Amino acid sequence: MQTLLAQLTLSLTSKDEATFANFYAGKNAEMVNELQKAVKGQGERVIYLCGARGQGCSHLLQACCHYAHQLHHSSVYLPLANLMALTPEVMNGLETLDLVCIDDLDAIAGQSGWEEAIFHLYNRIYDAGGTIIIAAHDLPKAISIGLPDLVSRLSWGIVYPLHPLDDEEKLAVLIMRANRRGINLSEEVGKYILTHCPRHMGTLFAALDALDKASLAAQRRLTVPFVKEILQITTPAITAKHLLDDEIHS
Repeated sequence: MQTLLAQLTLSLTSKDEATFANFYAGKNAEMVNELQKAVKGQGERVIYLCGARGQGCSHLLQACCHYAHQLHHSSVYLPLANLMALTPEVMNGLETLDLVCIDDLDAIAGQSGWEEAIFHLYNRIYDAGGTIIIAAHDLPKAISIGLPDLVSRLSWGIVYPLHPLDDEEKLAVLIMRANRRGINLSEEVGKYILTHCPRHMGTLFAALDALDKASLAAQRRLTVPFVKEILQITTPAITAKHLLDDEIHS
């Protein structure tokens, strides 16, 4: 079971883009600084992140694991929404790691076996001197956790709601991501993408990925007509369902 878990988490944390360097902190700079301190073992040992899907919770948890690896600290990333086919026993023994990052806590809300497993893992990690970082889409008391003791534990450390990005910040993120891919994304083209695509960051990243591949294949730079052609923009605002279908939530 431990081998299966290790393989699964490795595949989910291997995204090179899920690093602190590739995260636009903006109004979340204090939180990012606290996360880095926690990974180094110099800050809070319990941190709870909450934010809507696409705001960056999953990215930050994976960034913590990448950073831990750079520091030669042991860590694991647990996206609970992807682990529901397994049993809560996959949590056994994880307290031996320096850092445990638990994502999608909402996924186990109301499931007593999983809630008990998270509660006991939390206690074992705390007693062992490790660090635990948890993310969900809302505050601990608002995600329908049925175990009162777990809700209490989740409130022990710092609770950070992620600040959403405004349109100007989303444009800056798109340009930053494009530059890291070696793509020259002008402000004009970036604004066009923002205007004609859903502004969910995961969808915007999927659009950028599609444009990157298309521009390489066609050996063309990103212009408004090229973007319009590749993303099949025919109306003032597209649904981009084909992008959402392939999206990995960030």
